[in-house]
Amino acid sequence: MNAASHDPLHGKTLQVILEYLVAHVGWEELGRRIRIQCFLNDPSVRSSLTFLRKTPWARAKVERYYLRVVRRSGK
Repeated sequence: MNAASHDPLHGKTLQVILEYLVAHVGWEELGRRIRIQCFLNDPSVRSSLTFLRKTPWARAKVERYYLRVVRRSGK
């Protein structure tokens, strides 16, 4: 078995992660939990993806929050 199979983010694109979070917690809660402008001011998946792909620290925060949300939901 390879190491990637143990990574809970393996096979998840940033778009899938972001769309999951928006569907489960909404933009308002996402902006409250992760204080970045692309979530707070006229949010959209497209603009957020553009920012997150260019900003590793913000992407890391989104991925960590995604893992917390998924663990809470039991998936």
